[in-house]
Amino acid sequence: MTSSDPLRLALLRTALVGACLAAMAVPLRADAPQITHASATPAAMGWRIDVTLLHPDSGWDHYADRWQVEAEDGTVLGQRILHHPHVDEQPFTRSLSGVLVPDGTQRIFIRAGCSVHGLAETRKPVDLIR
Repeated sequence: MTSSDPLRLALLRTALVGACLAAMAVPLRADAPQITHASATPAAMGWRIDVTLLHPDSGWDHYADRWQVEAEDGTVLGQRILHHPHVDEQPFTRSLSGVLVPDGTQRIFIRAGCSVHGLAETRKPVDLIR
């Protein structure tokens, strides 16, 4: 061990702490789709779910590619796949019909995803009005 080893170790620790703090300051999913509106309407066969998304689609390499309807426990009740980018259509609304919701359910949740970041961690609650 040389006399400069403790100094190098201290500098390395400082650099690592700085890098960790910088990483924590940046949102992990800054480009995840934002659900700006969602609604549920009873239909003859289940529910019709309308969802409006805002996402900085840049083309086929990064775009909002899906949203799903979940029960409170995370069970997926339906999913809308978005087959192409919406670069020039922001925000945009898409619907999913025929979503079967278990009897007694009063609230569902919408979770959106994109081709780069996958499904977002956050969910938007939607109250069911019968």
